[in-house]
Amino acid sequence: MIKKVQMYLEQFDMDLKIMQFDESTSTCELAAAALGVEVGQIAKTLLFLADGNPVLVVASGDNKINSKKLKRLLGASKVKMADPETVKRVTGYPVGGVCPLALAEAVPVLLDDSMYRFPVVYAAAGTPHSALPVTMEQLETLTGGKWSDLV
Repeated sequence: MIKKVQMYLEQFDMDLKIMQFDESTSTCELAAAALGVEVGQIAKTLLFLADGNPVLVVASGDNKINSKKLKRLLGASKVKMADPETVKRVTGYPVGGVCPLALAEAVPVLLDDSMYRFPVVYAAAGTPHSALPVTMEQLETLTGGKWSDLV
């Protein structure tokens, strides 16, 4: 998985380096501890189903996504978290290591603007033992995501 992400990154010429850890980074808290940063600096990547259609949301690890805002933004009547099998099929990554780029399927990506509190955030890089430090501008470019208020 990490090779796939690194190959994707190379096309952007941003000199980004994936960090790998012996310890788990599968939750925001574990990732923050491994990196020595605030939980909010972890860019958690979540897959939602909006009226059955997948949408990826990237948000600060210390925030909860407001489902009413998400429904309104997407014009959906029902929004729910995807199950682990759907996450793996749509993103190509396991829960706990979902990377917001180099996805298995093309899906809309929403970036929560609460991440702008930090100069750099850390997204999973395809495994529950990895992190990718990125700026907000890099994250937007790499994911093609749209900034929104989701918390």
